[in-house]
Amino acid sequence: MPKMQLSDRIGRRMKLHDLHVLMAVVQAGSMSRAAQILNTTQPAVSRSIADLEHAIGVRLLDRSRHGVEPTEYGRALLDGGTAMFDDLRQAVRNIEFIADPTMGEVRIGATDPLIVGVVPAVLERLHRRFPRISTHVTPILGNAQQYHDLRERKIDLLLGRIRSPIQDDIHAEILFHDSIKIIAGPKSKWARRRKVDLPELANEPWSLPPLDSLIGTLVADAFRARGMKFPPAGAACGTASFLCAYLPRGPFLGTIPASLLRLGANLPYLKVLPVTLPIPPWPVGIMSLKNRTLTPVVQLFIDCAREVTKHMGRKS
Repeated sequence: MPKMQLSDRIGRRMKLHDLHVLMAVVQAGSMSRAAQILNTTQPAVSRSIADLEHAIGVRLLDRSRHGVEPTEYGRALLDGGTAMFDDLRQAVRNIEFIADPTMGEVRIGATDPLIVGVVPAVLERLHRRFPRISTHVTPILGNAQQYHDLRERKIDLLLGRIRSPIQDDIHAEILFHDSIKIIAGPKSKWARRRKVDLPELANEPWSLPPLDSLIGTLVADAFRARGMKFPPAGAACGTASFLCAYLPRGPFLGTIPASLLRLGANLPYLKVLPVTLPIPPWPVGIMSLKNRTLTPVVQLFIDCAREVTKHMGRKS
């Protein structure tokens, strides 16, 4: 079929509703489950898929007794459909901003230490100026998930470590350089020491970040570089929130980003130990998709993030 003729058929016959139904069917794995989710009938779902396949001229789904799977053509259409519906949502959000610049929505993904420290400081500033802006914060749990929610368009921005080299579809802006501090709770004997060498702490009770997280991998490398076992025997691993709740309860040691110590609110008493770690500072910043237009409300969040972090660690 000639290209212009196919484009003409799509423009006249392809419906957004049918594309939405296709996305629901693939996500649900069957037409019957999709019909339940969409609160419609299975024949209506089948008719939408048939109309869509007729409009495009190719089979979009492979059907079997186990359910449905998208064909190669179906996957290509779904990729474009996800971006298209996201663009429509962005357009509606832009219209809402034009109608009322004081309200809107921002969806942020961030690692746990930033959620406890930097992100609340940015949101406090944003909401002080624009109290009707809604925000949704999603934890990024491990290194493997870093760009997943961004590429799936589940979040507008990602706050975290900027890895080098930057991937082709990602735009990154460095806000500051972070570092790791070793801390002790008030009950630790090390809280009174003026000089400490890392190997001296090898057999102490540690509270450590998740082993597959950014901080966890950096700390693991530092321990091993000094000939220490990682993780140490008896270590308790958890998020930054867990660490801040755990350390004051005993003679424990932990690791924490300098940004959290600086911006975290209501932190317990934590003593930074004079330990030199073989971990260079790393860039932290905002990441977004290059081919995605940011709404004005998202840009307001970025402006506040720049203001909050402008006096933090910079690398010359």
